[in-house]
Amino acid sequence: KLCEGILNILEKDTKTSCQVACLEALRILSRDKKVLVPVTTKRNLQILMRLAKLDTVEDPLERVSEFPVIVEALKCLCNIIFNSAVAQKLSLELNLAAMLCNLLEKCKDQQFVGDIKCFDLRLLFLLSLLHTDIRSQLRQELQGVQVLTQALESSLSVRWTEEYKAAEDRDRPPLSLQETDCAIEALKALFNVTLDSWNVHSETESHQFRYMAAILRHCLLTTGPTEDKTEELHSNAINLLSNVPVSCLDVLISPSSQEETDIKYNGMNMGAIQILLDFMEKRIDKGSSYREGLTPVLSLLTECCRTHRNIRKFIKAQVLPPLRDVSNRPEVGTTVRNKLVRLMTHVDLGVKQIAAEFLFVLCKERVDSLLKYTGYGNAAGLLAARGLLAGGRGDHWYSDDEDTDTEEYKSAKPNINLITGHLEEPMPNPMDEMTEEQKEYEAMKLVNMFDKLSRDELIKPMGVRPDGTMAPLEEAVSQYHTNKRDSSDSD
Repeated sequence: KLCEGILNILEKDTKTSCQVACLEALRILSRDKKVLVPVTTKRNLQILMRLAKLDTVEDPLERVSEFPVIVEALKCLCNIIFNSAVAQKLSLELNLAAMLCNLLEKCKDQQFVGDIKCFDLRLLFLLSLLHTDIRSQLRQELQGVQVLTQALESSLSVRWTEEYKAAEDRDRPPLSLQETDCAIEALKALFNVTLDSWNVHSETESHQFRYMAAILRHCLLTTGPTEDKTEELHSNAINLLSNVPVSCLDVLISPSSQEETDIKYNGMNMGAIQILLDFMEKRIDKGSSYREGLTPVLSLLTECCRTHRNIRKFIKAQVLPPLRDVSNRPEVGTTVRNKLVRLMTHVDLGVKQIAAEFLFVLCKERVDSLLKYTGYGNAAGLLAARGLLAGGRGDHWYSDDEDTDTEEYKSAKPNINLITGHLEEPMPNPMDEMTEEQKEYEAMKLVNMFDKLSRDELIKPMGVRPDGTMAPLEEAVSQYHTNKRDSSDSD
């Protein structure tokens, strides 16, 4: 009854202060799903849309006194859309997404509209998240990628020096809280709209994504008002970069001019890539929520390294520098390599796979190179999944690099334990003091133990096929015998 009463008042022409008070009350009530039934009708949603200036296509936003009403109406719509499936369906019927895009256009050159823009973007994010038809409408009919990219660009106040290069002003103050929130909402909405965008089919699309990637590079080099807000901004930028076709990610690096003092490699400015690496390490150090927090940045870095040679070589120099001290196991220590190798045996399968894949790509998908940095024990899961237990390399082609083994590594190499990946002191052989009968007895004892475990189906002995994949031991042995007979000369 209270909701209906508030909406009846809002339908009439009342004072601005009264409208704001009513909308504030409705916003609080709309958090409760049980009271939303009378609110989620076509008539009542249209009342809120009118107050949010969504139904006036031509009229500009002029009266600053009305802005609090617009903001509160948008907040109410956000709550109602989020909590009501009926409202989500009605929003498609009422063409709400198109009206929100139109309101964004009105906000483009206006002052004092930060809150309006922010909640407009949040509502677009919710619609694109909760209704796939609206996501398609935004992408195909409403030029949503272009509209949202422009909103992101204006939130970050990007200034261009070249086609895909934004100006880097080191003395620029951090973004305000409002600017940061607007940018984050735009990034989240763009993420939904650009899902499944890996294949670029036209030159226009390619330009749009390269333009977006250049803005995202600027976003990575920008800081927010607090450390937490900066991390949230960068996290959403990384999520969106994961949707950008990998061929367009070359704009993350650019030729470095003389006056720039950022991190350089082969004459290229690697500032954005260094931020991605720092972000990755910070997320590893957090020690929790790896699947949500770490896998997006690891996946992005893996694809960048697989496709762009300069990025791979720069990251490899940071993550896998030439080995010198091999006295400790690869997973022991505080370097980025140590942290990533520890993740290769993580309990979460997805985290384990992407960490191993990242290191494998840095090693140019060469098994011998990966084993050098990680040890066979840590790499076994990846090699088994890729059918590379017998050695070799992956399917992707990489350019040849020079040998980077240090003298220290070369001298220690003969004594490195291939399983653990580190230098071990020679251990005494326990069989040196045994007679032949004792050796035979111990061997048979071990065979019987394995046989019992196998019969009780506690373990399943496996072997490696000639093609490097795993198979039950009997099958693997028979394949080796078959291959040996086929390769021998006939009588």
